[in-house]
Amino acid sequence: MSEERPRGPVVEGWQVPPAPPADLVLDGNCVRLEPLQAERHAALLHDQFDGHDWIWDYMGYGPFHSAAAYHRWMHGVEDGTDPKFFALWDLETKACVGVTSYLRITPAAGSIEVGNIHYAPALQRTRAATEAMALMMQWAFDAGYRRYEWKCDALNMPSRRAAQRLGFSYEGTFRKHLIVKGRSRDTAWFAITDDQWPALKEAYDVWLSPANFDAQGRQQERLGDLTRLVRVSGDPLQG
Repeated sequence: MSEERPRGPVVEGWQVPPAPPADLVLDGNCVRLEPLQAERHAALLHDQFDGHDWIWDYMGYGPFHSAAAYHRWMHGVEDGTDPKFFALWDLETKACVGVTSYLRITPAAGSIEVGNIHYAPALQRTRAATEAMALMMQWAFDAGYRRYEWKCDALNMPSRRAAQRLGFSYEGTFRKHLIVKGRSRDTAWFAITDDQWPALKEAYDVWLSPANFDAQGRQQERLGDLTRLVRVSGDPLQG
């Protein structure tokens, strides 16, 4: 009789989660995510991005030097289901200030990724920016996904810092993974799993609470401190 070899645990009661619906809207206290539409969003977003070409450095497309060119690109992706793109509205300023997406959506494996994160300077380092990520994460885990991924150019330290701050665990770097805009790219991989989500949701609730900010909008507790104990591994380039 052959010796039984180790295998992973049986996944009890597994049900394949749905793909994000075409009309999915995510509303928070600071931000609203709605399906990206060229006619509604392209000109507004181009105005936000114009003059800030550096924010395209790690994107696989752009910069777009005219609103018409950005409109054409957006029209080509707005009806896609993977990636599924969203526009972000800052509810305080009433401005359209960013783009993000779900991608590499694999319901049969319970895996989904967040990517194409492209925030205008006005959105960066704000509560709205963090809440947008929390809303996307919550939809994915509430829908039944087991694994939520974040990948970025390994040289993109702001993205790596953001992933760790948000509670993603570092899983490794794929060397010479892609060629982007003619340049070789190593890709850093991060992920959150469904068993981590309840503790991370509690961390987000604490951080996003108005009680966590003083009259000048300064945070009392840092999100990275709240998520540190939930992560199973840290990014070696961040300590």
